[in-house]
Amino acid sequence: MTGITKEDQEELDALDALEREASDFNKDAEIDRILKAFKLDAYAVLNLQPGIPDSQIKIQYRKLSLLIHPDKTSNPQAPDAFDRLKKAQTQLLESSTRSHLDECISDARMLLMRERKLNVDSPEVKEPDEEFKAAWRKKTVEVLVDAEARRRRQLKAKLQEEGREQRKMDEEAEARKRRREHEAAWEETREGRIGSWRDWKGGKPPSEEAPKKKKKMKVLG
Repeated sequence: MTGITKEDQEELDALDALEREASDFNKDAEIDRILKAFKLDAYAVLNLQPGIPDSQIKIQYRKLSLLIHPDKTSNPQAPDAFDRLKKAQTQLLESSTRSHLDECISDARMLLMRERKLNVDSPEVKEPDEEFKAAWRKKTVEVLVDAEARRRRQLKAKLQEEGREQRKMDEEAEARKRRREHEAAWEETREGRIGSWRDWKGGKPPSEEAPKKKKKMKVLG
C-alpha cells in the first residue's frame, strides 16, 4: 500500500488549517452579529422572522448555541453572545413576552404604512422589498424603545407609590410602638404615684399647715 507523501500530508494540513480558520471566522462573525442585534428584539438576536413555530425557535437556538458556545471558541465575547441568545429563546418561548414583541412589530408596520400613505393592498406591503424591510426593522426598534421607556416609567411610579405606602405603614407602626412604650412606662410608675398620694393624704406637708396667729401688742400709755 502506498503511503502518504510528505507533500500530500502538507496539503492535508493546509486544508485542515483553512477549515479551522473558516470555522473560527464563522463563529466570530455570528458572535458579532448577535451582539450588534437590537437586544429588545428576540427575533433579531436569533436571526428569525415572526410567526415561526416554537419547534423552529428551538432548532435555531440549538444550532447557534453550538456554533458560538464559549467552550468551543476562544472569542472573549462568546459568553455575552451566548447569554443573549439564551435570553432571546426564553422570551420567544414565553407567550406573554412573545405576544408583546409581535404587537410592537405589527404596530411598527402600521406606523410605517401610515407615514408612507400605504394600505394592506399596496404592493410595497404585500411584497415588501429590502428597503421596506429595513425601514420596518428601524421602526420596530423605535416602537420597542418607546414601549420599554413606558414600562420603566410605570415601574418607577409603582415603586414610588409602594415606597410611600411603606413609609406610611412604618410611621404608623412607629406611632403604635411609642404609644405602647408610653403606656408601659405609665403603668410601671403607677405604684409610686399611688404611694405618694397616700402619703399626702396621711399628713399635710409643712408648707400647707395653718399659720400661727400673731400676738397683739399692748399699747403703753
